Amino acid sequence: MDGPDEIIHQPIRLRVMAALTACDPSEEGLDFTRLKGLTGATDGNLGAHLDHLTRAGYVEVSKAFVARRPRTTVKASPQGRAAFARHVAFLKAIIAGM
Repeated sequence: MDGPDEIIHQPIRLRVMAALTACDPSEEGLDFTRLKGLTGATDGNLGAHLDHLTRAGYVEVSKAFVARRPRTTVKASPQGRAAFARHVAFLKAIIAGM
């Protein structure tokens, strides 16, 4: 059995990856503000965790202006989706008592 993914294991990053992998991969992802609400993180805290996930290749962050306002969108990468699936399998194995 593989161990936990040390990048995803942290609670805020686990929430981020859970929210992002629940989205359809063909969609654009989640808006930063929506993701902040789903995770309960502050702007700075979420930004730091997104930087960590981006460096690991688990998420893709895009920035644009919509109606003259900045908009940050976050999407799970294929690598991030695979890592999250492995981490969830690890947690399920623990729950199953393996």
